[in-house]
Amino acid sequence: MAFTLPDLPYAHDALASLGMSKETLEYHHDLHHKAYVDNGNKLIAGTEWEGKTVEEIVKGTYQPGAVAQNGIFNNASQHWNHAQFWEMMGPGETGMPGDLEKALTEAFGSVAKFKEDFAAAGAGQFGSGWAWLVKDADGSLKITKTENGVNPLCFGQTALLGCDVWEHSYYIDFRNKRPAYLTNFLDKLVNWENVASRM
Repeated sequence: MAFTLPDLPYAHDALASLGMSKETLEYHHDLHHKAYVDNGNKLIAGTEWEGKTVEEIVKGTYQPGAVAQNGIFNNASQHWNHAQFWEMMGPGETGMPGDLEKALTEAFGSVAKFKEDFAAAGAGQFGSGWAWLVKDADGSLKITKTENGVNPLCFGQTALLGCDVWEHSYYIDFRNKRPAYLTNFLDKLVNWENVASRM
């Protein structure tokens, strides 16, 4: 099944007042994400993966323990990651639903501690990658970080929240201040209703 670039669920300038500029979204969505879609389609053409879903491709091509993943995985996983990322943010002020707040408090001690630990995971990811809030197979909530395009699908986990910590996600707005970008993401950009819906 061919990859398609999803439309942003909001205008390119909708997050500008919240710390993610129109220019960032034009580069990040229209160029970076599109490149994963285009390259992924070229790589799967004529292979066993051509008719599979993106989730099947990610799980089927991931190589545990590999120093570097293969091209099909990298493009498929980054396509999936970004499609989730756009949905996990929003311009509307969304309060945190009570069930999510309760779950985060039970898992991490408080919402503030969850944010602190999530930001630390993202800031501590060496090089490119992602920070995640996941629901593990046993139902417990965990904060993880992954290198490059690796994502929770690879480990049988459900992604509840993911933050892209590749430089292209934040350099225009925050330069090299990744911790400031992560704090801003958690405080201003996350669509908590979307996160709760993934529980």
